[in-house]
Amino acid sequence: MQEKNVGLFSRDHQEASQSLVRSTIRLTFPPKKLKEALTILKPTIEQTKLEPGCIGCRLYQDLQEERALMLDSLWSREEDLWFHVRSAKFLDVLLVMEMAAEAPEVRFDVIGRSWGLEAIEKARG
Repeated sequence: MQEKNVGLFSRDHQEASQSLVRSTIRLTFPPKKLKEALTILKPTIEQTKLEPGCIGCRLYQDLQEERALMLDSLWSREEDLWFHVRSAKFLDVLLVMEMAAEAPEVRFDVIGRSWGLEAIEKARG
């Protein structure tokens, strides 16, 4: 069977002229600190969603390692992310990072292009 080249990931299909930035922080807590961490992070997430440049902010709990949480946010501009990191609101995130049982996994990724469901439809169509 011959494969069909649909060109999904070529530069011709790039829609965004500006890169997005994703911030990911994964934390593992001692059992007694998990509830406290959630209590601190839930309102922080809601406040972050209202900040300029924030496209989305979510908190995930790992199903395989229940003591692990991941704070994930997406920003329209790198400058907006760094403004957030320097803000007083981010102090709560730093506090929770200090509560973690292990060193946090922190990543900032620049996203030049992204696709959604339409990519699957095009690839399979």
